[in-house]
Amino acid sequence: MYQYDLVVVGSGPAGRRAAIQAAKLEKRVLVIEKGTRVGGVSVHTGTIPSKTMRETALNLSGWRERGFYGRSYRVKQEISADDLRRRLLITLDHEVDVLEHQFARNRVQQMRGKASFIDRNTLEIVKDDGELLRVTTASVLLAVGTRPFRPDYIPFDHDRIIDSDEILEIKAVPRSMIVIGAGVIGVEYATIFSALDTNVTLIEPRDTMLDFIDREILQDFTYQLRDRNMKLLFGQSVEKIDKDGTGKCRVTLKTGRTLSADMVLFAAGRMGATDTLNLPAVGIEPDNRGRIKVDPETFQTVVPGIYAAGDVVGFPSLASTSMEQGRIAARHAVGAPANEPPHYFPYGIYAVPEISTCGLTEEEVQQRGIPYECGIAHFRETSRGHIMGLDTGMLKMIFSLKTRRLLGAHIVGEGATELIHIGQAVLNLKGTVEYFVENTFNYPTLAEAYKIAGLDAWNRMGEVKKDAEVVPQPVG
Repeated sequence: MYQYDLVVVGSGPAGRRAAIQAAKLEKRVLVIEKGTRVGGVSVHTGTIPSKTMRETALNLSGWRERGFYGRSYRVKQEISADDLRRRLLITLDHEVDVLEHQFARNRVQQMRGKASFIDRNTLEIVKDDGELLRVTTASVLLAVGTRPFRPDYIPFDHDRIIDSDEILEIKAVPRSMIVIGAGVIGVEYATIFSALDTNVTLIEPRDTMLDFIDREILQDFTYQLRDRNMKLLFGQSVEKIDKDGTGKCRVTLKTGRTLSADMVLFAAGRMGATDTLNLPAVGIEPDNRGRIKVDPETFQTVVPGIYAAGDVVGFPSLASTSMEQGRIAARHAVGAPANEPPHYFPYGIYAVPEISTCGLTEEEVQQRGIPYECGIAHFRETSRGHIMGLDTGMLKMIFSLKTRRLLGAHIVGEGATELIHIGQAVLNLKGTVEYFVENTFNYPTLAEAYKIAGLDAWNRMGEVKKDAEVVPQPVG
């Protein structure tokens, strides 16, 4: 009846995982991508580029070695924008090659062009050469992602006043930068350029940043940023942006304060890239930021047979969770059984230093009225931390006093986004504090911090004997 069983619009993390999943179930799948190459925002302007830039900045600046050799240590004295791009281009070529090979191996058809709805089962595609095509499909998955929010009052010039997509094309590393918006993207780029010795000011209209992060972890993170002379202006809104007579950018706050810098990065939110899909034709109405509401278990929209996954559905807007959303949506779309999304997933912020979290924060535990205990380990307590020259970084775990189960794991510091998976596994397997106390961790590793933090909590929680009597243990 239809040409395809599933048409996927967008080839980012959600789209590519959905397409390959449906193809493995021997379904006819078409991926429509409007960009010049497959991969979506994740590969070309978002996840992979920002993390590649971060790694390049840390390597060339010698950031990781400064604990031993001092703050003046550098691997390369003058770091240019071309230095930052060189690794990026190699990485992007590799990502695209892997993705195209996966599509070819699984017989996923691809088409370049802009898609829009004619009706629930029909899409019109405008190809690069202007040719119009129509395809019919049993189901559609919208994985179009997002683009930077660009309000009219910001005079973007693609050179010194830029958004988070344009930062990859800068001509020189600025000596000073103002970042507007202390969300994940703003914080990541602000700290990356701070590591390159750019004088960074971070402006946020709210009274805090990253308010979904455990407060104690966030306080440690904030202290580290201020300790290296980053300026954090919370509760401050921008009135206007212009340029002075020297060509520098001038930011005027609503308080009347004026700031000056070589470059302004506006990173205050993103918009769902849904405006060209003709959603009214099928009865879907996105919110004011272009995001689409879906069933959280199946990722089906209000229209049966039309699904959405990835950043376009909103929080948590992670490449990792987008992949899983796409897989679940594809299975549901083609009638295959699908498990519900995992309850606990890791959240990674690739700032300098990294933050990663999984499970409940201490504030959420308190709000639920759960009796609990915390265990803390500082990376400087581990032998591996000494070897690496770390004087910052910490791991925090929260345990239920009643069940002794792990409720949340939170990390700030080197390798946080890798280390969090140990906590994630224990959370999803309903493990207790005894797991960390009784198991052996490689030595010397940063993962040993789990044992230190586990012992820290266990010392105060007491040992459970066979008769379930809790015996208090001495601290130390």
